[in-house]
Amino acid sequence: MTRGASLKACLDLSRVSNLPTVWTNVLAGSLLSGAPFDLGVFLLLATSLSCFYAGGMAMNDLCDRDYDRVNRPSRPIPSGRVSVRSCRYFISLLFAAGFILLAFAPYLEAVPVALLLLAAIAAYNLRHKQNPLSVVLMAFCRFLIFIIAAVAISGQVAAAATVAGGVQFCYIIVVSLVARYEAKWPVLSSFPVVPVLLAGVSLIDGILLAVYAAPIWLTAGIAGTLATLAGQWWVRGD
Repeated sequence: MTRGASLKACLDLSRVSNLPTVWTNVLAGSLLSGAPFDLGVFLLLATSLSCFYAGGMAMNDLCDRDYDRVNRPSRPIPSGRVSVRSCRYFISLLFAAGFILLAFAPYLEAVPVALLLLAAIAAYNLRHKQNPLSVVLMAFCRFLIFIIAAVAISGQVAAAATVAGGVQFCYIIVVSLVARYEAKWPVLSSFPVVPVLLAGVSLIDGILLAVYAAPIWLTAGIAGTLATLAGQWWVRGD
């Protein structure tokens, strides 16, 4: 395996193209926290929560490896581009980095919330094939990004950040249901519906920020959407 192939496999494993949606979630949680915006803290939180997201996606592939061998053999593990052992190390490294970075945030109260996020990620990945309500767990993980960002920067759960997280909670349930049943709807199978819907997460963040913060922040949502769509030409996010 070449170094380039190894890097590409890790990016595929962690669905890196979706990370702009995490960044706009963190931006919304930070700006709606009630605390003054701090670019350095935002970058810290965006990196930390990107690690949690990437670790969760890698864990998803690890847990789904038997299913993927039959249904998605091109994924990194069944294709042999990433070994199970390497995947486990990668996941551990990402989650550890997420917690370490979060420990440098202004308020350590965010760390217990991050433990809840890790538990929700694990619960989803371990049982999502058997649990019809797993879409709620996935949406809850997205909701917690807003809560962690708000708590880490202000020390409290701000009402506006909670509302924004609740909107994304509902949206992710819709996206997850479409992903679950798209194979049964021929009209959807010919178009990358789920990747486009995932990119829409950032656009919703931009709209929420335009309403609750300032109209100029809509541009951040548009930028996040475009960045996600551009990334999906190289690494699909579904």
